[in-house]
Amino acid sequence: MSAKGVAWAVGGVATGALVMGALALGGLALFRPDLPETASPPPRYVEESASAGLDHIYDGEFEYFVGGGVAVLDCDEDGWPDLYLAGGEGSDALYRNVTEIGGPLSFTEVLDEGTGLTGVTGAYPIDIDSDGHTDLAVLRIGEDLLLRGLGGCAFERANEMWAMELADDWTVGFSATWEGAAAWPTLAFGNYLAEGGQTTGECEDHWLFRPDGEGYGRPISLSPGFCTLSILFSDWDRSGRHDLRMTNDRHYYRNGEEQLWRVVEGEQPRLYTRDEGWQPMQIWGMGIAGRDVTGDGLPEYFLTSQGDNKLQTLADGSSQPEYVDIAFERGLTAHRPYVGDVAAPSTAWHPEFADVNNDSLVDLFVSKGNVEEQAGYAIRDPSNLLLGNPDGTFTEAAAEAGIVDFARSRGAALADFNLDGMLDLVEVTRRENVRLWRNMGWGDEAGPRAMGNWVALDLRQPAPNVDAIGSWIEVRVGNRVLETEITIGGGHAGGQLGWAHFGVGEADSVEVRVQWPDGEKGRWIEVGANRYAIIERDASEAVIWEPVR
Repeated sequence: MSAKGVAWAVGGVATGALVMGALALGGLALFRPDLPETASPPPRYVEESASAGLDHIYDGEFEYFVGGGVAVLDCDEDGWPDLYLAGGEGSDALYRNVTEIGGPLSFTEVLDEGTGLTGVTGAYPIDIDSDGHTDLAVLRIGEDLLLRGLGGCAFERANEMWAMELADDWTVGFSATWEGAAAWPTLAFGNYLAEGGQTTGECEDHWLFRPDGEGYGRPISLSPGFCTLSILFSDWDRSGRHDLRMTNDRHYYRNGEEQLWRVVEGEQPRLYTRDEGWQPMQIWGMGIAGRDVTGDGLPEYFLTSQGDNKLQTLADGSSQPEYVDIAFERGLTAHRPYVGDVAAPSTAWHPEFADVNNDSLVDLFVSKGNVEEQAGYAIRDPSNLLLGNPDGTFTEAAAEAGIVDFARSRGAALADFNLDGMLDLVEVTRRENVRLWRNMGWGDEAGPRAMGNWVALDLRQPAPNVDAIGSWIEVRVGNRVLETEITIGGGHAGGQLGWAHFGVGEADSVEVRVQWPDGEKGRWIEVGANRYAIIERDASEAVIWEPVR
């Protein structure tokens, strides 16, 4: 185990036991005075799916065992997060958020000519043409679609408008980045099984689209393909280059492995090699979540699987993509259910790092659920809510939080749907109605009670790439800096575009700095706690946004 891997760990024990004082491992202090002394208790969640007006099921046979994503976006541009839900064999669904500030969650379905699609496995929000209206990359069994946002939660088909030649593939993964000064993003589509692949084990190659004028040129094949279920452009070494990570399902591929594609502007993408540090690894790859977990300014990657989840961090001193697994010492293996079929391996899908109790320590949500009725794996397999501790480990808290559920979850998202500063939870489940959980803080069914302080940030810059995808946000809380990369992709079949939420504990203000996509760092800007703040490029202060209804 590297010193970096244990700098915040206490063996394999997932506790925050402060009695160990200032123990040091590998010459690095285990506890620092600017960390909270203890982790905050978990929040309490209350399920509000029916009362919120959500009535939607992700359904279908074999082709829809995977997928089931949710996109969180602001489709009517009022600052409130809305929902787009995959439907599988049934129709997709678009829901506008009509919740009152701090109140019970409430949504109304939008019937739009651009939606009402079948065969949808997932979707990702992105402003492709930088016109200020959020678009949707819709993944399907069949032709994938780009839906151009028109404002007011209206969309139109844009494949032909943007010269996108999208094949009839089985697509579950998507990611996007802006290369250099390109006016349009580079788009990647990750595909699963080829036709007949259930018996042959043949996987489809993947497609990379680079901009060509006011649209896209012919796709570049990313071959070999190993049945990917999640892909993510990420600046893994803070070089300013965004390479493409793929997590792949070993259940089908032959002689395959996890993949990292080196993507350099003007060059053909290529896989990293052993000589460059990339190590072979085979897992039942389902989802990717990236976050700086160790506090070194570089992203770690949590990879979901079946009974074999990974938390990858760069090996000490490595300038190459040489990764080691630190899931065990951090308490993040989550390989068996904590209740239910506790003796059987779990099946994990959507991972997401966030701070659900606002104590300034990053937490991890992982959706769980059997593929269908797969023998040898847990059937009663609830999702995980793993709370971060000051020593860098994580502790299971889903039962205390009240989110134990035995439906077969797939895609999910943590977002503040009632704008009270506490992250709510939405989960898509197979063959059952979507689950929507309201974060009551330290309250209960009788009413919410606030937890720690927080800030929510949104980035703006001139076109192209108006949402500043590829930026790094730094939030200074006391002497500690929380960092996260703004990306599109990862998760399982869905992602978010909008407010970036940071818990800040007892701090009444923080300082925020942005490293913009071209590498330029802005100035430190003070933001008061419990505020929604828009950070505009080259601005000397934040624009405070006040929610209204």
